[in-house]
Amino acid sequence: MEVQYFKRYSYNLNRDMEFKVYGHAGRPVLYIPCQDGRFFDFENFKMTDTWAPWIESGQVMVFSIDTMDKETWSNKGANPRWRAERHEQWMRYITDEMVPFMRDMVNLRNGWTGYPGIMVFGCSLGATHATNLFYRRPDLFD
Repeated sequence: MEVQYFKRYSYNLNRDMEFKVYGHAGRPVLYIPCQDGRFFDFENFKMTDTWAPWIESGQVMVFSIDTMDKETWSNKGANPRWRAERHEQWMRYITDEMVPFMRDMVNLRNGWTGYPGIMVFGCSLGATHATNLFYRRPDLFD
């Protein structure tokens, strides 16, 4: 299974963000980890084993990102407005930075053009984030 690690500066979050890409071709899939999770949880929790048939056959490419929960949802002592604004910055990081990166990569790998829909999923709070992305941005996520 092809695995690539990336560390890129996010202009929405003003810091480096890490993520991994699993697979060589196929539909883009965005994975959001559990509460306070990190990009490497997809691998550490053996989800690569579960997804291996689809990843290795070139049906999907999974993009596993970091959450910002420790600064937003889990940061009970912080100012509520700041927490909400930070969460929105993370949402913009996904929609304005990750989505174009994902589309460019899958288009290049598959010889596609256009804007492929992105499947999004997660576990626990990651599933809540995934659902939120799907309902807020059905133009990007399916």
